[in-house]
Amino acid sequence: MADDALRPNWTEHGAGWAAQDGIFDAIFAPVTDAIVTAADLSGAVLDVGCGTGTLLERAVDAGASAVGVDISPAMIDAATRRVPRASVAVADAQTADLRSLTANHAFDRIVSRFGVMFFADPVAAFTNIRRAATPDASMTFMCWQDGRINPIFTLGTRTLIAALDEKPSRPAPGSPGPVAFADPGHLRGILADSGWSNTTLDDFAFRADYSTPTSDGVDERLAVILATSTGQLVEEKVRTRLGENGWSDLLDRVRESLRDDRVDGVVAHDNHCWLVSARA
Repeated sequence: MADDALRPNWTEHGAGWAAQDGIFDAIFAPVTDAIVTAADLSGAVLDVGCGTGTLLERAVDAGASAVGVDISPAMIDAATRRVPRASVAVADAQTADLRSLTANHAFDRIVSRFGVMFFADPVAAFTNIRRAATPDASMTFMCWQDGRINPIFTLGTRTLIAALDEKPSRPAPGSPGPVAFADPGHLRGILADSGWSNTTLDDFAFRADYSTPTSDGVDERLAVILATSTGQLVEEKVRTRLGENGWSDLLDRVRESLRDDRVDGVVAHDNHCWLVSARA
């Protein structure tokens, strides 16, 4: 299977993420708090890959003027409903005229929660974002470190992928995708080449806990797996072949694997990210 066979396609698969935004917000709450603290949300804020509006909501609650862009119409629809005080648009931050979203006003703060790793040309993208920033603007975002140390990419997912006739190969290092910026040297080079300075990368670790007061988190983790582009694409490829009974059996095997990996009776795992800050 080609390297990009399970690569996220947010235009097609964003609806799955939007449908489970409550779970994503819960497991990524430490990430959201870290970005908000580091970014000092004020003035005009641009959220790149804004998703369903988590950071936008925090920005407007802090008194900022917030604008969000995302390439997923489903995500933008959800953000519009969630944060009516923000301005949102379906747009690709690599190529869009971002200042046009604010009547040609520049942005004081640029933020992103796992939304900047998918650009086809990251240097062009970060250059375009910098052009929309004020001279003393700051940029703060979170991105994943190596997928091999982040169970969010493998926990339960391996059982699902095993049902594929042809297994996906590992993407080339630095290629667009969730772990495109795992190599800190590669990321520093991209930001330097696109005109950003004073770049810092801080190791940020957090625990994602899928449990609720009434659940051990197995079904919540399964919902997340099926919401991701990987889960949706596997379902597209194997559900018809397996039939409904076979698909149900496969999901039961995923649940069983998740139960086997519970920690203190709940589904939870540690994660490692880069908390990135830079200046225009």
